[in-house]
Amino acid sequence: MQITDLEKELDIPAILRLGFRPFFLLGALFSIIALLIWGLSLNKQINIDFYGGSYWWHMHEMIFGFACAIIVGFLLTAVQTWTGQRGLFGKPLLMLVLLWLAGRFFLIWPNLIGSLLTAVIDLSFLPLAAFFLARPIIKIKQTRNLFFVPLLLLFSLVNLEMHLVVANVNKVELFASAHASVILVSLLMSVMAGRVIPMFTANGTQTQKVTSLTWLEYLSNGSLMLIFLSFLLHPIITLGDSLFFTLFLIAGLSQMCRWLRWKPWITWPVPLVWSLHLAIMFLWIGLMALAISYIDNSLPANHLWHLIAIGGIGGLILAMIARVSLGHTGHSLVAPKLMPFAFLMICFAALVRVIGPWLAPADYQLFINASIFAWLLAYGIFIFYYAPKLMQTRRDGRPG
Repeated sequence: MQITDLEKELDIPAILRLGFRPFFLLGALFSIIALLIWGLSLNKQINIDFYGGSYWWHMHEMIFGFACAIIVGFLLTAVQTWTGQRGLFGKPLLMLVLLWLAGRFFLIWPNLIGSLLTAVIDLSFLPLAAFFLARPIIKIKQTRNLFFVPLLLLFSLVNLEMHLVVANVNKVELFASAHASVILVSLLMSVMAGRVIPMFTANGTQTQKVTSLTWLEYLSNGSLMLIFLSFLLHPIITLGDSLFFTLFLIAGLSQMCRWLRWKPWITWPVPLVWSLHLAIMFLWIGLMALAISYIDNSLPANHLWHLIAIGGIGGLILAMIARVSLGHTGHSLVAPKLMPFAFLMICFAALVRVIGPWLAPADYQLFINASIFAWLLAYGIFIFYYAPKLMQTRRDGRPG
């Protein structure tokens, strides 16, 4: 669809022509910077007075700084395909990007403007993104994709809860709020995976698309929603370990069944497809491992969460932005030479972060550093290949 005049398009810097361009590039770059800062802080090489403290900052920024930037970039681009209306671009997109950048900056140096204003700036980003996402969907009354607007508002609510932890509001706990944010990203991953992975698998392997089972989709996503609500509402409700075990087990098993139906074994010749399947594998393995941790105290749940956070979220984000960026910049859907290695490095980062400190706690710092290095390498490879593509006009001359 010819959404905009090509002459007017030339007046817009390429990086601001669609949401995926600045947010994919800056989100990936920020994940590298954030983990470098986190690693240097853990190794006592730097001393920064982070907003909320170093552990709060690390957990918050990898979700609400890194992951949410990618999510917003993806949704503000996808809405153009969904609705046929022009996605956010130009000065409004620049304003949203600058607001996101301001949040990242002041959460590292909150003393520059004070904690309250820092929190307000950070909390403003997602509601504004939800507004920009809602406009074209509401304009054409496309109710199917309106789901993503309240989802962004739920992210805003969890973000608020994270900030209430810093404000020492009674009964609001850091780890429960952080876990809510990880599960909410997992829910979004699950919904999007159910929509696109069967199609991407069929297109990439030249096989017939697997038909979704409605009941399995509801079970996969519904169980994650219940887990999310359990963590989000932790100040007012408390679930027993046996109930958490049941919910995590159902979520993990349903994700595994859905993943097996997608036939991941046929995708190995196509890195842009097997990388998606690999990330979903980490999601269901992580959910099932966490389920067992609720009935077996010998399993270190604090480490197991990184199966989802690194292997699942980090892996799926890298796989998705590698594919989406090619398609939306007019390039053929062929992974650059080192991208398969980058996908594997995320897997290594997840495994060494979880298994290493568990089996050899005395070498905890060594394994954390190895995991950080693997992430830096993986996302550094993405930036090396994709920064020019994201900053230049489309190869086919089309707008966007």
